[in-house]
Amino acid sequence: MKTKKKFKFWIIIRNTLLTLLAIVLVLFISNQFLTAYEQEKYEAGGELVDVEGEKIHVYTKGEGKNTIVLLPGLGTAAPTLDYEPLINEMAEKNKVVVVEPFGYGWSDITKKERTVENIVEEIRMALKKADIEGPFILMPHSLSGIYSMYFANKYPEEVKAIVGIDPTLPGVLEYYGESAPTMPEYLSYLAPTGIARLAVYMNPESILPIAEDGIYTESNLKMTKRLSAWNGYNKTIVNEANEIESNIEVTEEMKFPADMPILIFTTKENNKTDNDKNKVTFYETQLTHSPGSKVITLEGHHYLHWTQYKEMGKEVNEFIRSSGDNR
Repeated sequence: MKTKKKFKFWIIIRNTLLTLLAIVLVLFISNQFLTAYEQEKYEAGGELVDVEGEKIHVYTKGEGKNTIVLLPGLGTAAPTLDYEPLINEMAEKNKVVVVEPFGYGWSDITKKERTVENIVEEIRMALKKADIEGPFILMPHSLSGIYSMYFANKYPEEVKAIVGIDPTLPGVLEYYGESAPTMPEYLSYLAPTGIARLAVYMNPESILPIAEDGIYTESNLKMTKRLSAWNGYNKTIVNEANEIESNIEVTEEMKFPADMPILIFTTKENNKTDNDKNKVTFYETQLTHSPGSKVITLEGHHYLHWTQYKEMGKEVNEFIRSSGDNR
């Protein structure tokens, strides 16, 4: 009897594993088919430029004396779509560009190391291939603050100002005495297996902007879901997350050039530590003596542009005006 029970037990285990394997296989095949179909049907709104044999998506809107280059935060699946309300607001008086780095939006996934040096060179090359000339106003969100710091130090003649959206800057870990976050490597398998797509279908609100109805169009939200299914936790983004510590080490001694205007938007919060440290006090240590440099606090999410795009657009135009053409 015991032998029969053991035999039945192993049959159940085997059948369960085979069933799970079959489900994963169906998800994988379905995801590959759907992704290929959607990528062919839903073309990029901007230009796909060649950067070392792979494609980077560069989207441009508006005309003006100033060129604002928006850079995404870590894991933002569809940067151009995510920034759309802010793009529309700022493009009334400026040339606004979104560079979607490898692993983001309509850009290719790459195996190339996600070092700050590589990422900045890829951004510069993409801008050149798209015939977009500087000097630029770099507008990084979150983790892209590190890349903007490196860009401004390595190529100061190409950067006329920085406008950060709750940016991660190299001195932040030392300031708070914290360690860099990482992502488990296994997450990079979610996108190709189709699990990321399944998660999007089951809980689409988790990947959509937190904003009032009408701020983002139905078309925008539909495409955001699709690109999140393509890009969710892809290997390029996971590799980028796991390079944060080393990228901070490369840039931790850097400061923005003394004459470069700096504007930083951050969230209002009262989370002071025992040493009275918070986002505002940290960002104030990053400002320069240039006219117009300041920190502005706004109500909202870490993705402030989801809801505060009008106020941000107004403040950016005032910042540009007050900073003048001193660079």
